[in-house]
Amino acid sequence: MNLNDLKIFEAVAASGSFTKAAEVMCTVQSNVTARIKTLEEELEAQLFTRTSRKVSLTTAGHAFIQYARKISNTIEEAKREIKNSDQIGGNLCIGCIETTLVFKAPEILSGFMNAYPHVQLEFKSDTRSKLIDDVLNYKLDAAFVSAPIHSAQLEQIHIKQDELVIVTSLDERSVNQILKKDNLNIVVFDQGCVYRARLETLLNARGVIQYKSMVMNSIEGIINFVEAGLGITLLPLELIEQYYGGRKLKTFKLSKEINTISTSLIYLKSIPKSQALESFIGMYATGNKKAIPF
Repeated sequence: MNLNDLKIFEAVAASGSFTKAAEVMCTVQSNVTARIKTLEEELEAQLFTRTSRKVSLTTAGHAFIQYARKISNTIEEAKREIKNSDQIGGNLCIGCIETTLVFKAPEILSGFMNAYPHVQLEFKSDTRSKLIDDVLNYKLDAAFVSAPIHSAQLEQIHIKQDELVIVTSLDERSVNQILKKDNLNIVVFDQGCVYRARLETLLNARGVIQYKSMVMNSIEGIINFVEAGLGITLLPLELIEQYYGGRKLKTFKLSKEINTISTSLIYLKSIPKSQALESFIGMYATGNKKAIPF
């Protein structure tokens, strides 16, 4: 078993095809087939199920790919550390939800790059569950997600706690009147958004099951639709006050049982951390006076 075997294995798993994996690895299909066969013989386990249309990971394959990614990640980190041993450098990919990307990422990026100019820092936005999966599968170095997170594989640092509010147009008088509407609309992100999930939980708890979800792909779209009276939404109060204070919006407070949401920074416990990742985590360590605002 060598590193190239692992890369071929990962390419087959990612593409679902020996032919496509061969193209990615700039080799011939027969070599891909031979290397996978060698791996399976060495591991004494079948890694893929083959059909006429595609190949897919077996249970053993799913287990082995976690180790393959861990090994590949560790080697790449070692290369970057050695190459930049005299300075903190390398690449970091940090995950976050859409609202964090739009409003917080620029400040985080600016603050971190000022402190560590040789680190290439990028952000990726996605749903909470996808961000957690990407950290677990070594696709993200770390991610800002809503807490709590129940995984023994992840370390988490508490970042902040936000107050959530119902956001409506200026025409609305009370939450009770809103929830009695026969044509209630909620303006939200797609499934997987923590704010949407919390709003739907609230509606269900109040016995509201008939409503229409108007899905937007940006925070600006949500705000515009709510301001126009086309529906209601749920968002952090700080976000509304800080960035949309001049808009024709009204906010309604919620009960203490459901009115807060915590954000944590998560990262894997089990792998050696690069100096860049250690530095990023350190910016949010408890008591760090140079911490980047979030």
